[in-house]
Order: sequence, then C-alpha cells, then structure tokens
Amino acid sequence: MEASELAELRTMFIFTPPQGSTWNLVLEDFAARLRERTPDEFVRIDESPQGSGARGPSMSFGFTLQDGAVEGIVLTTPEGAAVTNVTAQEAAEFAMWLRNHVVPNGAPMMVNTEWGVEDDFPEALVPDVPRPSLVAALLSHLEERLD
Repeated sequence: MEASELAELRTMFIFTPPQGSTWNLVLEDFAARLRERTPDEFVRIDESPQGSGARGPSMSFGFTLQDGAVEGIVLTTPEGAAVTNVTAQEAAEFAMWLRNHVVPNGAPMMVNTEWGVEDDFPEALVPDVPRPSLVAALLSHLEERLD
C-alpha cells in the first residue's frame, strides 16, 4: 500500500493500559477532562451497554479536532478508550491528549486497531514521542496489520 493511501486509511484505534495494569479510568473524570478541552463536547454515559463486550458502563463521546470531530468510546471493563473511523494522524492527536490528560503520569499506553483485534494481533506500546514520530509509529502499526 502506498504511503499516501496508508495516511488516509480510516479505522478504529484502541488505546489501553498494558494487560495486568490499570489507569483507574472513571467515566465522569474522563468526561470532565473532555469538557475542560472543549466545553460543549458530546458525552453520553450508558450504564448497561448492549452487545459491546463491556462488562460495565461505557461512555460515547465526541473529540474535536482541527478539521472537525470524531467519535469515541470509553470502557472501564475492559479498560480503554477508542476513537472510530480516524486516520493515524487523528488517532495521534487523540493519543497525545489521552496521555497528557487521562493516563496517569508515566503509565504505559498500548494501541491496537479494529483489524488488529479481529485478527488477534498483539497490542503495541505507544511511544512517548513528539506528535510527528507518534503518527509515524501508528502508520507503521497499521502497515504491519495490513501486510
């Protein structure tokens, strides 16, 4: 796949703590952090999601980007946050915000894609690097999943 095609490819990126660890996510705290960033951000907490694989409440949310907004979901069991139908660049913007405002300081963050989960590919560590390098890492992750 050409680099330009890969850069425009859209999928769900899923960010989680490493297996066996936690970020101690609290949906209301996540919503408050979103609204600190963008006061009118869409947030909906569902106490009993149907068919999501969640074992507890979930939260749907909007995340405003430079060129629009994307949608996402947060689960506490299994713990993590995902943004849907995004490019690697958009996922990197969300991941940087997540690391800086939600994930405990110094805690590792893992990433997978919708395709990676469906094909049982392992998660990859999200490097703590500047945004351009993070975009490159997410693109590399995508490329590995599509080979």
